[in-house]
Amino acid sequence: MNDIVIGGAAPFVLIAGPCVIEDEETTRKIAVFLKNITGLLKLPFIFKASYDKANRTSINSFRGPGITKGLQILADIKKDLGIHVLSDVHRFEEIEQAAEVLDVVQVPAFLCRQTDFIIEVARKARVVNIKKGQFLAPWDVANILVKVTSTGNKNIMITERGTTFGYNNLVADYRSIPIMRETGYPVIFDATHSVQLPGGMGTASGGQNEMIPYLSRAAVAVGIDGLFLEVHPDPESAKCDGPNSIRLDSLFELLQMLMQIDMVIKRETTIGKGYK
Repeated sequence: MNDIVIGGAAPFVLIAGPCVIEDEETTRKIAVFLKNITGLLKLPFIFKASYDKANRTSINSFRGPGITKGLQILADIKKDLGIHVLSDVHRFEEIEQAAEVLDVVQVPAFLCRQTDFIIEVARKARVVNIKKGQFLAPWDVANILVKVTSTGNKNIMITERGTTFGYNNLVADYRSIPIMRETGYPVIFDATHSVQLPGGMGTASGGQNEMIPYLSRAAVAVGIDGLFLEVHPDPESAKCDGPNSIRLDSLFELLQMLMQIDMVIKRETTIGKGYK
């Protein structure tokens, strides 16, 4: 990703898109919208969408189009719009195929301690985004980084997505951000999964998407290298994670505010190192 600098004093990168690829038309419309507003704001941008949500609460939940069709949709969007794309991989069998398309391969939170899986992703991916498990302390991430760098791959991002806070609840501990940035690798804050209520609706996860702007502002004020947001034109009708997705039409004003905060913070500190 030679056109994006992530980390250090660089502006935060926006990683955003729908939780899952619902269909090609909706996914493309969201990508176009995000490209346009980040272009206006001159904000670095990576499009995210899952081709298969393998960790849904219920066996009957919508998972996406699958790897073959899903990666083709992402590849077409990437080519047509000239943007970078990210998705998560859940199975060994999919790593190589996914890495051929994706600019960033994401290791899901539930798999962040699976040593062999992490190593294989690191061997194949250009850039690895590690979702810190909600069961991990921030200093435990150092062990994951050793696994990734053992392959020679040092293009790593770490994403904070909240910590388990009793049953069906998460809490964002902002101390984790400076702790993880001390590793020297970029830290991303996932403001949407941090308001998720895992399994909170019985057969699906709930969420408090009205809290996303507050958590986002707090994270940028602490100092982050990227912001991860799941977005949807109509969260109430989203097929996955609607309760913790932010509405597209509220995004522009939020990003404007966050960029102003980021500029102040980055003038004061340059914790961490950047890479392209």
